[in-house]
Amino acid sequence: MTDAVTGLVGFARALRHSGMACGPNRVQHFLDAVEQVGVEDREGLYWAGRLTLCSEPDDIPRYDVAFSAWFSSQPMQVEQPGQPMSRPAQIAALSGPDEGEGEGEEGEDPLSAAASDAEILRDRDLSELTTAERDHLRRLLDTLRPEPPTRPALRREPGKRGTLSPRATLRSMLRSGGEPVRLPKQHRARRARRVVLLIDVSGSMSPYADALLRFAHVVVRRAPTSTEVFTLGTRMTRVSRQLRQRDPEAALLAASRAVPDFSGGTRLGETLRVFLDRWGQRGLARGAVVVLFSDGWERGDSGELTEQMRRLRRLSRGVVWANPHAGHDGYQPVQSGIVAALPHVDQLVAGHSLRSLEDIWSWVRRLSRSGERLPADFT
Repeated sequence: MTDAVTGLVGFARALRHSGMACGPNRVQHFLDAVEQVGVEDREGLYWAGRLTLCSEPDDIPRYDVAFSAWFSSQPMQVEQPGQPMSRPAQIAALSGPDEGEGEGEEGEDPLSAAASDAEILRDRDLSELTTAERDHLRRLLDTLRPEPPTRPALRREPGKRGTLSPRATLRSMLRSGGEPVRLPKQHRARRARRVVLLIDVSGSMSPYADALLRFAHVVVRRAPTSTEVFTLGTRMTRVSRQLRQRDPEAALLAASRAVPDFSGGTRLGETLRVFLDRWGQRGLARGAVVVLFSDGWERGDSGELTEQMRRLRRLSRGVVWANPHAGHDGYQPVQSGIVAALPHVDQLVAGHSLRSLEDIWSWVRRLSRSGERLPADFT
């Protein structure tokens, strides 16, 4: 029974790390309920956890995904005290069980199969990943090296190309007796352009929140002085300092503790107004590329969102809206938030997979160096 309790506590810990409010009291009630129904009764186990660990209706979809991933048809693995959970050395294939026929044929390369699985995982919807696939995704995120966008600086620096440097030329002539032996050149130096990531952590975005925050952690670690991260929900929370920690798990845990409105509602207009009044108007959004990760569900006034998006676009270098639903076939921007914001967005892109996150960063770099505004495009 000790092993089973350890596994149940680990399940509750995983829910808490995903943003659910699973405090010690709820975990104890969960264990008491499981003791009554028994661990072998999977349906009873499901309802014991749902009734004790979910604090609001928005927690139910996240709980369902976590339960099906944790208590799969495979034997449940539990953590031993003082030992990490044993994990397979190789990531399981992403194909279905019926597609495995023909294994063991001569010439099959396990490394090629693993590379193929990783390529497939790049296009998978983040909300549909299993536990093993999420672990694999975290390792893939750790390998990302997003190059920080830059902008021209006011000062100039020596270089092989560019315009003639008058001062360096005069100094060279003084050293050579007045003869212009060398013609030093100079070009505009480049500075890091600020990037602001606004991540919606409401209930409808909860399946994507963990992966988006991990992506933000990778970006912050690459450019800690020029990247700012905020979470959006019923309020605005700045988590840049928490995500500057080197360890991703510690950074995500610190960020989850700092955000009081995980899996809540969404008031995009009000939270954007707070961001612009407190940080953006004072300089944080000026000349920056702003990426807003949200599905566009707005519980507040859409007119307020229109006005704040207009302010944000005037201040920033460019605005990218990443909507997870935009990556699905047949998507149409009909949500009230998207309809209100679309005229003031430079680019509407998908944000549902690892490949789409890489594409988002290419748009950030493109907007950073582009000399003119790009039209909004959601096709």
